Amino acid sequence: MSKLVLMMGVSLDGLVARPGGFGAGGWGVPPEDPALKARKLGWLRQAGLHLMGRTTYQEMAGFWPTSDDEYAIPMNDLPKVVFSKTLTEASWAGSTIASGDLADEINALKREPGKDLIAWGGAAFAQSLTRLRLVDEYRLVVQPVALGDGLPLFAGLSTPFVLDLVEAQAYADGAVLHIYRPAAE
Repeated sequence: MSKLVLMMGVSLDGLVARPGGFGAGGWGVPPEDPALKARKLGWLRQAGLHLMGRTTYQEMAGFWPTSDDEYAIPMNDLPKVVFSKTLTEASWAGSTIASGDLADEINALKREPGKDLIAWGGAAFAQSLTRLRLVDEYRLVVQPVALGDGLPLFAGLSTPFVLDLVEAQAYADGAVLHIYRPAAE
């Protein structure tokens, strides 16, 4: 059985995207620490699927195929599943569209043998995964910036959601990686 891992950048005030903006783009933070980047690249290379919502898919599909960043190779090589009720075509190599019930689709993917399923961003998608309690592990990189306005990761929860801290590691760029797993109920 595979586990679903959510990887996201988060501001000090708990936001994952600015209004109308791309994820961590334009946050004014220093370049990513090489040790953190190496760790994230290792996780991507060990993943079996990359899961995302339509908006993130369209942003990434417009960027990664022509990027020369170190992330480009695993991002382009990793099979991708985009969750959308409206998208009719997924032209980024290795992409498929899932348009059924989100929980049913994710649980079916998790039941397949294989490597971790990585969801990397998209505030609305991440919020949905969290509300449905589908995420097995959160890998959150808290950036040394407060945005003041934007989209939170944890929104629309009907009850408190308790997480266990598995690891915390600070990096030279001021970012702190927090790894959490849902607490046993």
